Amino acid sequence: MAIGLDVETPPEPENPEEYDYEKCPFYGDLPVRGQILEGLVVSTDMDKTVVVEREYDVAVPKYDRYMKRRSRIPAHVPGVLEPLSVGDTVKIAETRPLSKTKSHVVVEVTEEATAEDIAELTREAEPERELAAGDVTEGAEAEAEGGEE
Repeated sequence: MAIGLDVETPPEPENPEEYDYEKCPFYGDLPVRGQILEGLVVSTDMDKTVVVEREYDVAVPKYDRYMKRRSRIPAHVPGVLEPLSVGDTVKIAETRPLSKTKSHVVVEVTEEATAEDIAELTREAEPERELAAGDVTEGAEAEAEGGEE
């Protein structure tokens, strides 16, 4: 409860001399304010940043139905919470702008990803990815051999 939220404080950093205290809400000077959101980590490709995806329903009054929408929010990962993996469920909090796109910071990992979750997310990202990178399709082979199909 050190940052004003009901989250568990992680252990102190191992290398205090090299730690980035400026962008840490737990041991640094970064205040959290505004929204607290929960979502699924869908990308960890960037350094010290994850992309968190939230799914929510929006009412469509014309059809008296709801439709699903998704929002993807880039969030900073403090060094004390690293490493995160795709499929983890995290809680993020709004902060001052940390970069051009980041205005949120990860404050808690609520659920770790299992191997099945990771496999499912990979299938969703690349649904028709059965051929290897060097493989060619049958139509491309026929065109290369003489243009006959």
